[in-house]
Amino acid sequence: MKTVSIEKSRLNGTVEISGAKNSALRLLAATILTDEKVVLNNYPSNILDAQIHVGMLNALGKSHVLHGQDQIEIQQSAPLISTLEWQDRSIRNTLLILGALVAKTGHGAVPLPGGCKLGERAYDLHVMLLEKLGARVWETENELLAEAPKGGLVGADIHLPIRSTGATENAILAGSLARGITRVWNPHVRPEIMDLIAMLTKMGAKITVYGQEHIEIVGVEGLTGVSHSVIPDNMEAITWLVASVMTQGDIEMINFPHQDLEVPLIHLRDSGARFYRGEDRMIVRGGRCLPLEISTGPHPGINSDVQPILAAYAACARGESKIIDLRFPGRYGYADEMAKMGVASVTDGNILRIQGNGGRMSGATVRALDLRAGAALTLCGMVADGVTTVTDSWQIERGYNDFWSKLRAMGGVIHA
Repeated sequence: MKTVSIEKSRLNGTVEISGAKNSALRLLAATILTDEKVVLNNYPSNILDAQIHVGMLNALGKSHVLHGQDQIEIQQSAPLISTLEWQDRSIRNTLLILGALVAKTGHGAVPLPGGCKLGERAYDLHVMLLEKLGARVWETENELLAEAPKGGLVGADIHLPIRSTGATENAILAGSLARGITRVWNPHVRPEIMDLIAMLTKMGAKITVYGQEHIEIVGVEGLTGVSHSVIPDNMEAITWLVASVMTQGDIEMINFPHQDLEVPLIHLRDSGARFYRGEDRMIVRGGRCLPLEISTGPHPGINSDVQPILAAYAACARGESKIIDLRFPGRYGYADEMAKMGVASVTDGNILRIQGNGGRMSGATVRALDLRAGAALTLCGMVADGVTTVTDSWQIERGYNDFWSKLRAMGGVIHA
């Protein structure tokens, strides 16, 4: 268990947004589809989940070389193994590894997925889409396994009952090497998925996006190597923006993904944040937290990951804010941790009502229940009087690249 202590801070300075965790993990899974070299630039090498994923690739027969802190080169150093033997912490991306393995080798076996526990995150959609492509899927106590029919996966129409990011990605990966045409109906078309499609297209995949209606993948016999840059992390960007306003800071963010955050930025501007856009950067200066009302939804709406960060923002407002998470109902466990710091809230059905008191919080010992909850508690700790101790702070390092060093560089008072 890792523990970090935070004291009241005011953030100032410049920070560069790293490559997106939610994109990098998908791109790493895509390297399974080719025997040739893949180079990822703007790669967030210090994110724990990315390090776990690279370890999994190594266990499958890949090798990697890091060049500096932001480039990774992945090659096929041994025959690809279709069974992932892995005793370390698991991540949810094992589902994408399974889809890629079945498409590439005809068989796959991976540990049951891990990651943040955000209510019910079953993998039934992944099972469904692999079965639609002709695979037989089953599970044991600890593994999920799949086997393609003789001749490989076969393209099919896949109708997703909800706009699932992971299921859309898995269908794209598996469909890229399937025979014939795969159509994914009701996909979740968001920046990370477009980044995956962009890289696969460079590798020779034939993928066409028809808006949010469907994605068409024409299977090919093989994919080539590629050099590709990971998109900037929109979750990191929104976290630093919120942190600046909460602490009455003044920061400049380089490599800011404006186009991926249009809706959250509208809500934040309407709720008191003051920021100024440059060509590839954002300056946050002035403003104060005002109450907000948000509901999560498919892109370009507010991602479920954003709502704990916005809850921290709401705690610094005066008055009631309302948050509804339509993707993961009840993803409000962090509110009980914030309550230890003096943040009053109540859950009314699927609505979290936060009674902001202008940021009057007291330091306490709280637990990072998941990645974004941990970041939200850290932001509260920079506003609270006294010392805030965040236990299980390793959760934050799962998805933010150099989080603590960037905070310190901007004036955050952090004791590891």
